[in-house]
Amino acid sequence: MKLPSLKIGNLTANIPLIQGGMSIRVSTSALAAPVASCGGVGVIGGSAIPTEELQEDIIKAKQEATDGIIAVNIMFAMKNFYNLVMASIDAGVDMIVTGAGFSRDIFKIGREHNVPIAMIVSSPSLAKLAEKLGASAVIVESKEAGGHLGTDKPLREIFPAIRDVVKNIPLIAAGGITNGYEMAEMMDKYGADGVQIASRFVLSEECDVDDNFKQAYLNAQKGDIVLTTSPVGLPGRAIANKFVKAMAEGVDMTSKKCKHFCLKKCDHHYCISDRLMSARNGDLEEGLFFSGENTYKMKSILPVAEIFRQFIEQAESVYKEGIGFSPLTNKA
Repeated sequence: MKLPSLKIGNLTANIPLIQGGMSIRVSTSALAAPVASCGGVGVIGGSAIPTEELQEDIIKAKQEATDGIIAVNIMFAMKNFYNLVMASIDAGVDMIVTGAGFSRDIFKIGREHNVPIAMIVSSPSLAKLAEKLGASAVIVESKEAGGHLGTDKPLREIFPAIRDVVKNIPLIAAGGITNGYEMAEMMDKYGADGVQIASRFVLSEECDVDDNFKQAYLNAQKGDIVLTTSPVGLPGRAIANKFVKAMAEGVDMTSKKCKHFCLKKCDHHYCISDRLMSARNGDLEEGLFFSGENTYKMKSILPVAEIFRQFIEQAESVYKEGIGFSPLTNKA
């Protein structure tokens, strides 16, 4: 059966697939634009980069994907969160995705500027609050996700409870989804309206990280993908390289002087901006390679269009009819 479209606010994605936003400069317009052109939601990682650079990248993505949906992911934990939000809106972004903290004011901003807000949550209470305050969609992110984590529970455990309380807006499943069969499972069995996928898109030809970054993903075995700490105050999931192993052994990585002033709250036990940029630039030993729990299952670098083709073909071969939100009936 053909997959349904995904309606978020005033936007409609032909394919119910959101590409997860990855900072710093992992998911840029180079990735977001082809995702949007394929019918999904392309997401630029908007945290910890200058506002002018973010605006330029949004404009570039919009020009390259004229009929597609371009979103930006901005962590609430950023000091300049609201500046980044307003800069994105001024640049013409279609949607804003946010998490790593909870902003009440963002929904008012979204309403005022007619920009849908998608909130990333990991609990029923925050999901219910997000819908009440005006979120256009809720993204349920589980422990299988890469990067910062808000829960230690798996997707198939936390999703049903959140599906029970979110009734009038789309609910998106995120964390550890690697193929179309799992996409269809989350939509059919669990009632998801769509899925968000990040790590699979790192292993795309269009993702413009250093080749070493992609090789780290390709070489990763199941035991190499571990939990680590983050100065943000949340656990993170990453590939265990020299830096991550040293952290686990208690080696002092303290950032003696803050160079970036990027986070509202930072414990400075290392500089996350420097480490993420080192990874983006291909430093296999000293970079922080955020990675989904199931990255080890993926063994090929493909064009974005081929990733979409495979996901759609696989999902539609088993998809029947989910029990998610219906924009026609406005109820689950």
